[in-house]
Amino acid sequence: MAAGTSSNVHLHDIPDVILSNIFSLETETRTRNAMSLVCLKWFLLERSTRKSLTLRGNIRNLFLLPTCFRAVTHLDLSFLSPWGYPLLDSFSNPLVLAQFLRHAFPSVVSLIVYVRNPLTLHLLASQWPNLQHVKLVRWHQLWPSAPVGSDLVPLFDHCPMLSSLDVSHFYCWTEDLPPVIQAYPSIATSLSHLNILKHDSSTDGFKSHQLLSITACCPNLRKLLATCIFNPRFIGFMSDQTLLTLALNCPLLSLLHLADSTSMSNVRPNLIEDASISFATLGDVFSKLPLLEELVLDVCHNVKHTWPALELLNTKCPMLKSLRLGQFQGICRGIASPPDGVALCQGLESLSIKNCTDLTDKALIAISHGCHRLSKFEVLGCNQLTRKGMWEFTHNLRKTLVDVKISYCKNLNAVSSLQALEPIRDRIVKLHIDCVWASIIGEEKSLKNWSKLKYLSLWIAVGELLNPLSLSGLNDCPSLEEIQIKIQGDCRDQPKPFMDAFGLSSLTCYPNLTRMILDCSGVTGYALTAPVGHTDLSLWERFFLSGIQDSTLNELNYWTAQDVDVNQRCLFLPAAGLLAQCGSLRKLFIHGTANEHLMMFLLGNPTLRDVQLREDYYPAPDNDTITEMRVGSCCRFEDALNSSSRHVPD
Repeated sequence: MAAGTSSNVHLHDIPDVILSNIFSLETETRTRNAMSLVCLKWFLLERSTRKSLTLRGNIRNLFLLPTCFRAVTHLDLSFLSPWGYPLLDSFSNPLVLAQFLRHAFPSVVSLIVYVRNPLTLHLLASQWPNLQHVKLVRWHQLWPSAPVGSDLVPLFDHCPMLSSLDVSHFYCWTEDLPPVIQAYPSIATSLSHLNILKHDSSTDGFKSHQLLSITACCPNLRKLLATCIFNPRFIGFMSDQTLLTLALNCPLLSLLHLADSTSMSNVRPNLIEDASISFATLGDVFSKLPLLEELVLDVCHNVKHTWPALELLNTKCPMLKSLRLGQFQGICRGIASPPDGVALCQGLESLSIKNCTDLTDKALIAISHGCHRLSKFEVLGCNQLTRKGMWEFTHNLRKTLVDVKISYCKNLNAVSSLQALEPIRDRIVKLHIDCVWASIIGEEKSLKNWSKLKYLSLWIAVGELLNPLSLSGLNDCPSLEEIQIKIQGDCRDQPKPFMDAFGLSSLTCYPNLTRMILDCSGVTGYALTAPVGHTDLSLWERFFLSGIQDSTLNELNYWTAQDVDVNQRCLFLPAAGLLAQCGSLRKLFIHGTANEHLMMFLLGNPTLRDVQLREDYYPAPDNDTITEMRVGSCCRFEDALNSSSRHVPD
């Protein structure tokens, strides 16, 4: 059409094929839902192009199950409520429910599901025999009489095309997986992705013989993530021979992630004991994995003099883009004019260094010269680094670096960390710092604009305040959308808070902040009556959450504090009252438990439309005397939340 001429061309005149491609490019759920409201044609087109869907709501409300998403290939059932209970037990005939799910979503090849007992997988897996990717979720304890591997057998029985298995969030014993893998050799051979990296610090890692038996059956693995044991004092620890054999078993690996079981906990690292791994063996392992693109070795025990082995990564693993090293010592000497050690890995785009006691400013600067493509950098527990070295590092990488994490570094508190990031202040998108305010008073504050910062992660000790954050130099972040706050410490050793509030009200200076993760799971205290002179968790919860009613949050994930002596993590009255006053909140996920009458407080929030409790410990039996949420109480709360009498503005 010539410029300046008029036309009656309408949006509907766009060919359906092109319009379908446009819809397929949009992945944000709320945006797609808004597009579907334009007209009937767009509604049908959006539904027919949706490939991924997460179901929420109560499984007993089967009449609400959508049947218009027949093209969905990735289905997530892990958020259905009542969360943590057997998915199909709500019906007298669970097979009919499984068949109804298959009828509604016939194209599913990727499934995420909460599996409380083997019956769930037995019924669901048979409905989708073409499943290729499965992620199992379970935080609750095993049934005491369950045979070894019984949860996994139905999956391997019914899904011969399985190529990807993720049990990283699935509570099970390490003894469960090896016999099942060995019993199904054809499926084991076809597996290309296996994630057995346990995120629960209370579970043990896989012993060396278990890991080797698994990898021996899966020679075509491209991605392997596993929790293992590197402590040489333990039976089944990872040795030189174990690493070599693993590399020989799976030569096609593009991603190898091996982490010690203690790396998932909050326990400080062991900087005294050495791992039974030599730098010479590491070089041989790298030579046998030429396709590596991502490598994680979080050993939690010293691996010394590693720079000669790391130099081989550049030549033996030319496609390596991401590297994470935990407690590797001597990764870069930084004394020679040409780069050495990890600084020779010129193709790296992401680098994480954890608990490297001999990493100096000179070594860090050498890494910035050698690894000139870095866009992501993490440094944790490296106490020789200073603000000057970090500033030089970020200055050298100012054209590429957009994601930085600085944590547990003695010389880098909140202010010095932010000052060290000054060269990339106008570019950085994602940032983590520790809220250590020891030297904030008297230092020059650089109150400048962080124009592109969208995600901010903070660690703060219990008893400290959040208010100094804006004074430290982070007061102007116009693009900030999400913040994660991790609070850690023992309230039992703390006096009563000297201020009324932790400081969440100070976050109102971020106009676009809509999502928050407030993680108090690392906070321990007295859930019941505290001894004389101490404060119970209900008052600490009031302290942490005061001010949240002034926020503009749309979504909140809240991990409650815990009393480890009575194994209780629950919502208290102050939290329920304060959350009910957060007038913009639409989604609330409470990682803990609560009493039903406290949950009913939340109904006073007019905008709240999606609430879920996710207990990560075994729920009490129905005949228990405590009044935590049960199936019945959960259903009553959801009925009240979704009642037609509640008008929820959209």
